[in-house]
Amino acid sequence: MQTILGKIKTTIFHSTTGFFVGLFKVKEVKSEELKDLENKTITITGVLLEPNEEEIYALTGSYQRHDRYGMQFQFTSYEKVLPEGKDAIIDFLASPLIKGCGIKTATQIVNIFGDDALEKIKEDVNNLLLVPGMSPKKATRIYLSVLEHSKIDDMLLALKNKGFSINEATKLINTYKDKTLVFLEENIYFFKEMIPFDKLDHLYLKDNDAYSLVRQKECVIESLERISNKTGDTFALEEEIIDEMKSSFKLVLSLEELGNLLDGLEEEQRILKTEEGIYLAKYALMEDDIAHLLKRKLTYPKKELVHFLDKIAGLEDLLGVKYNKEQKEAIKTALENPVTIISGGPGTGKTTIVEAITKLYIEMYKISPITVTNTIALIAPTGRAAKKLSLSTHLPAMTIHRYLKWNKDTNDFGVNEENKNPHKLIIVDETSMIDTYLFSSLLKGTYENSQIVLVGDTFQLPSVGAGDILKDLVNSKLFPYISLETIYRQSLNSYIPILAKEIKEESLDASFKEKKDDYNFITCESKHIKELLKQILQKSMEKGIKLDDVEVLAPMYKGENGIDNLNVLLQDLFNPKSKDKKEINYFDVTYRVGDKVLQLVNNPEANVYNGDIGYIVGIETEKQAEIIIDFDGNQVIYSKDELNMIKHAYAITIHKSQGSEFSHVIMPISKNYYKMLYNKLIYTGVSRAKKSLVLLGEEESFLMAIHNDYASKRKTGLLKKLLV
Repeated sequence: MQTILGKIKTTIFHSTTGFFVGLFKVKEVKSEELKDLENKTITITGVLLEPNEEEIYALTGSYQRHDRYGMQFQFTSYEKVLPEGKDAIIDFLASPLIKGCGIKTATQIVNIFGDDALEKIKEDVNNLLLVPGMSPKKATRIYLSVLEHSKIDDMLLALKNKGFSINEATKLINTYKDKTLVFLEENIYFFKEMIPFDKLDHLYLKDNDAYSLVRQKECVIESLERISNKTGDTFALEEEIIDEMKSSFKLVLSLEELGNLLDGLEEEQRILKTEEGIYLAKYALMEDDIAHLLKRKLTYPKKELVHFLDKIAGLEDLLGVKYNKEQKEAIKTALENPVTIISGGPGTGKTTIVEAITKLYIEMYKISPITVTNTIALIAPTGRAAKKLSLSTHLPAMTIHRYLKWNKDTNDFGVNEENKNPHKLIIVDETSMIDTYLFSSLLKGTYENSQIVLVGDTFQLPSVGAGDILKDLVNSKLFPYISLETIYRQSLNSYIPILAKEIKEESLDASFKEKKDDYNFITCESKHIKELLKQILQKSMEKGIKLDDVEVLAPMYKGENGIDNLNVLLQDLFNPKSKDKKEINYFDVTYRVGDKVLQLVNNPEANVYNGDIGYIVGIETEKQAEIIIDFDGNQVIYSKDELNMIKHAYAITIHKSQGSEFSHVIMPISKNYYKMLYNKLIYTGVSRAKKSLVLLGEEESFLMAIHNDYASKRKTGLLKKLLV
């Protein structure tokens, strides 16, 4: 690493996260190889808090060539350098940085205190009163300016000395401002919203006892978080907490010791103890809010529809469809009731029903095209599900996060109980994917007299986050619930919806071995899956099937036939290395122009969300890299540090496929997937296929999965709270 000293000459770019690009006048270098840079102006890039052209900076990093922008000094850390020598100190005190101090006053201060002038000022404001003609008011202004100048530098230094990187320190100071050092001293775990818990725990243990009360309490809270993340439960049992404390934090506690910690945490209102188990306070409050707000909705009267059969007949003529009895019941119920739940597997007509609900609602209330978007909201957990909803209704749809104006930095929603959305009818698709946090936020962000229609599939995998919302609402029997059972085949030999239903009912017919118009089971051993998969896809490409229309779904990332290995194979097939294509390495993964990629996290500022699939359309450079990904016309730029937000999407997990539909699905079935072969997972994967489905692997593994109810029942308190 190399160090240069100098001043910022021009700011070219400075982001809210601190990333800085600018011109820098080099005054001094600390290595002979950079001697030619002295007294020259160069480009610098790195993370910098509050850049100021009046200050002297020592930057540590490396001088290297950027493919697009030429030579740059890329710094990884920096320090502000206090001026040295009487002339430098006079210039600094007389600069715009210091309020109330001109050249004359600055000279007098330095004449009295010499080279220690700045330290004397910071030491005691009264020292300035020794300067002739200095008033208390003027002394205070100078004193506060000098302190302000050094405050951020002191915070950065303290955080770096503690073990935080410059990026982490910048993030903390940007978020917590003047309180940063207070939290650092009082309880470093306060930063866990910004910094991984394990790193904070490591830094804490450098100076503190592993069994300190502070650490034990924080580890209890983190254990509850981790149990919830692993199981989807909203509360945990004491035995589970003890096991997690031991395995994750090497803390061995008795039930009595844990009980004392829980008592203290409950007094601090961080947890809630109930007969069922131990809640993080946030989940208890979320469940309370959901139960209260839904029961408030039930106090509103049912709306009576006049001439419904005539209206539905007219709609059938308009759309060229014919609704069956259960579909008509679902449409009528949704239009009449404050809360309605509609569930059904693939091919049962959920999409058709949603279209009918929106069209009849618009007709009934004479809603104009201008006001429809302020009256009806169509929302879903993922971007792809929202797009599907929009295509089926010919109305705008969006993700729930976007609808609620989510701020990823604070993890808060701009739409909330104090700033509600005005919509009268809210239709939520893929409801099985919605967790406790998201559902409680949605209810708080809408008026209690609005109607809400929850559409989903009760047999699909539950949400990734804590809770089992759809199942709990159905089991409460408080809300009208219509289960769609009739399957509409796409052709006389269409099999996908039939197979999904048989998997759900664990009553698989022997015909699953037979080739159909839209289905094929190709039997092979696990070791041959990759080669057969390659052959199938090559034939598909020869038939003109596009990459965007086919998706490989598998249960897990690791292993011989895991997602990671499959993506390497499929990248070589669909997008092989070429001199004409730029590429970049991120750890052991190579991304190149043309790659199909999956977004892993929500990024509302860029209008891209967890589960969205896009294509790399540009790679600007290999150093300080930028890649450009196109998500259905929305182009988003990623720096190299942000590549942890994406993965290749030639093959994706079944969990990540929820809320999406693919024209053609290929799903390997291998004993190597172990306990990930269970009924709900296979059902979810099968139900993603729209036009064709190929299962590839061992019949015995497939049959085992169909009869494996591994998906455990989640522990939640919502059902009980709804029934109180």
